[in-house]
Amino acid sequence: MKGAGVNAAGRATPALPAAAARIDSFSFHGDNREALRNVRLCVQPGSLTAVLGGSGSGKTTLGKVLAGWLRAGHSGVLRGSLALGADALEFAGAGGDPRIDPAAWSGRVGYVPQDAATMLSTVRSTVAEELAFGLENRGVPRLEMLRRVARTAELTGLSGLMERNPAELSGGELRRLAVACAVIAEPEVLVLDEPLASLDAAGAGRLRTLVEQLVDAGTAVVLLSQSADSLARRAGHWLVLDGGTATVEGAPAELAAGPHLRDAGVVPESAAAAVLRTLTAAPANAAAPVLELRGIGFGYRTNGLLRNLDLTVRPGEVVAITGPNGAGKSTLLRHFNGLLRPHAGEVRVLGRSIGRTPAGHTAASVGLLFQQPREQLFERTVLREVGFGLRRLAGAEAPGRALEALAAVGLSEAAQDHPAELPSSRQRLLALATVLARRPALLALDEPTVGLDRHGLEHLADAVAAAAARGAGVVMVTHDLAYAKASAHRVLALDGGSLREV
Repeated sequence: MKGAGVNAAGRATPALPAAAARIDSFSFHGDNREALRNVRLCVQPGSLTAVLGGSGSGKTTLGKVLAGWLRAGHSGVLRGSLALGADALEFAGAGGDPRIDPAAWSGRVGYVPQDAATMLSTVRSTVAEELAFGLENRGVPRLEMLRRVARTAELTGLSGLMERNPAELSGGELRRLAVACAVIAEPEVLVLDEPLASLDAAGAGRLRTLVEQLVDAGTAVVLLSQSADSLARRAGHWLVLDGGTATVEGAPAELAAGPHLRDAGVVPESAAAAVLRTLTAAPANAAAPVLELRGIGFGYRTNGLLRNLDLTVRPGEVVAITGPNGAGKSTLLRHFNGLLRPHAGEVRVLGRSIGRTPAGHTAASVGLLFQQPREQLFERTVLREVGFGLRRLAGAEAPGRALEALAAVGLSEAAQDHPAELPSSRQRLLALATVLARRPALLALDEPTVGLDRHGLEHLADAVAAAAARGAGVVMVTHDLAYAKASAHRVLALDGGSLREV
């Protein structure tokens, strides 16, 4: 085993851990609160470890500390120790503490964040160039670099996308690219934060296979997740965080049926199990539609994503749309409010064509939740963020609606926080609140469940049910078929440019 050896007496010595962290406390600069405290993590070569916890539990902070993305002295104050193999560093939270060399550390620990786009260079115009970028910086010889690029692309299912621009990839394709960029460096430790998010069934299966191959080859893989999903259940060891501290650890079989996962807000294996609300009956077909798509055609360059597509959504109806990564689901949603214009066909909202209507005007009737919430958050407090779209309302109605929307998604206590400082799951809920506050006739939700813990999924289910009850139409994109069937009146699959009933 990697790290094992023989002592002077000729006896085998235990293998060194691939990585170990003893975090007595970690706090960010300018914040007196401890983001982590009393956390221990030790991972062996060739192992899969899952760190589970709900929103704000500290698992992402732990992953970033382990990966060197949050460095003691630079990003915050750390008391404890970090070790990679035989190399150990002690931190007392003082000026004389050692400094991590981020370049050297990243060569040994790979990290894939929740927001996959944040780890890409943004200066390469093709997937192949993006894969090669890190190897070029490390001076890897060209022939070896080409070999690694081809092999990694095959392992991650990117072989058919090598000439695509990373900026044009779907969310799931982008996540696969981020994983590939981490794997290609062949790190000793690989930390994956919510790696199954936005992946279709094929992509999730390929990732699980990849993780198994990495573990078999001796890599220590650390999974950070809000869900006890199929990948987490393959781990040999679970560590559960809640409120920044470890509450329990052990084998999955020992912890799966206990109260600790539920108390921490961890989602069961499927998000469908967290949907506890029952929708009202589907609306009658006689109701005038809130949305009509007739013969929609659209494509990027020569890539025709949508072809002669029809869709009708009525007041109070919840429609879920599934389909493989890159099928055009996000593209379809952006037609609802005019952010994208079809090359053929017509979009009608509340009986009126929006073909010549500015997108800003259509937004009053169509609330769009982007797949990446950072794309629609820009204010300096949570409350101001929700209130931004209500500026046209008179009197006290706007503040009341903003507070109501925050309460609906469980963010009342965060009203004065800065949106950028929220965990990504709460950023998604905040973006949802900005949509709910305007009470649009149609809600278009792009992957609304991604990264949500059990409590977040319950808030989402309540919000969707309440919107449908007041007569709004809801269209949500999701890769979780079980969740779609539990949450919607109708489930449609987008594939080959058209929609079909599931």
